[in-house]
Amino acid sequence: MSNHSGRASAPAVHREAIAADTARMVALVKGADLATPVPGCPGWTLADLVKHTGSVQRWFSVLLRQCVQERPQSRDVELELPDREDGYADWLTASADVAASAFTTVDADAPMWAWGADQHARFWVRRMMIETLVHRTDAEAAAGVPSVIDSALATDAVDEFLVNLPYAAFFAPKVADLRGDGETLRFHSTDTGGDWLVRLRPDGFGLEPDAADAHADATVQGTAADLLLLVYGRRDRSSDAFEVSGNEDLLTRWFANSAF
Repeated sequence: MSNHSGRASAPAVHREAIAADTARMVALVKGADLATPVPGCPGWTLADLVKHTGSVQRWFSVLLRQCVQERPQSRDVELELPDREDGYADWLTASADVAASAFTTVDADAPMWAWGADQHARFWVRRMMIETLVHRTDAEAAAGVPSVIDSALATDAVDEFLVNLPYAAFFAPKVADLRGDGETLRFHSTDTGGDWLVRLRPDGFGLEPDAADAHADATVQGTAADLLLLVYGRRDRSSDAFEVSGNEDLLTRWFANSAF
């Protein structure tokens, strides 16, 4: 892939992935000790992870049903949390059902407010897919179960992260520090050919289109699944999963300020 455009999977694929990954997470959580710590989310237990994942699904569903046209002033949503933690697995199943119902009420291509680059309802379906996917792998890590991640969805998710990161400063304030004098950082997926070149400019940063053959000051290569876990802070670039080259200071600056 020579550029980052057109990498998003279809909303139908995203909807199917949300259902499948939620079901995997539910199967892990049922009967598990919900006080188990989650390595990918320091300070969180499995109970916290389930609550967060289901809450995101319900919150995004409210946004989709209302097809909001401006940033909401409140994030209050009726979560319908169970009284007991042993009800959390079924509650998460119900959260995915709430999302599936919301998907039927809105055209994925409908114009809609979003915090990122794509101002359409499909932005929220894609974002929910990635939230659910990443947190499913968090649950698996907590349970000591190896994660299998579809390479096409992983490529999609890396693309979504890098496309939208420049817009994320309002909840990830360190992103505002990702500035430079034209330095470039390449992420390359060894199994899918996904290729992204990020340029740091004095006024901010962003992806360079059609930059597959352009020079990069630093490069990180790995499978799409490993790159996904890397950009979301679940893997370290020192892992054997990656081939890293180039400007180490640039890499350090990127990873110190790009946490989501």
